[in-house]
This record gives sequence, structure tokens and C-alpha cells, in this order.
Amino acid sequence: MSPNDRELTCKELVELVTDYLDDALSAGERRRFDEHLAGCPFCRIYLDQMRQTVRALGHLPDDSMSPEALDTLLAHFRQWR
Repeated sequence: MSPNDRELTCKELVELVTDYLDDALSAGERRRFDEHLAGCPFCRIYLDQMRQTVRALGHLPDDSMSPEALDTLLAHFRQWR
């Protein structure tokens, strides 16, 4: 079984949601993502919340965060996995 044949987990969906919203997933990943959404009401709610957040925030200018705050935020994201 190839990685594109197994079911996507909720955690994997959360990790891929930005690429999904940016239409940056491969065809196989997109299919797995959509199949997971079809059977998981919790992930559908999460995806809807992410869409609402993107709509509410729009685009933030690059200079809206200090370099120090950006470094701290990125460090936390890197440690999350």
C-alpha cells in the first residue's frame, strides 16, 4: 500500500489544511483530504473555522510583526511537530 492509498488522519489533515486552502496539494493528497472530510464532521468544522479566519484576517502586511516576534512564532511552530 502506498502512502497515497492509506486514510488521512485528523492530525495529518490539520498539518495540510493551509496547502489545501492554497490549492497546493498533489492530486493524491487532495483526494485523501477530501475523503477524510467526507467522513469526519470534526475536520469539516475545523476547515470551516480556518476559512472563516482567513476571510476575517485577510492579508497582513509583512511588517505587521517585529522580527523578534516572528522568530519566536516560527520557533514555536518548528517545535510543534
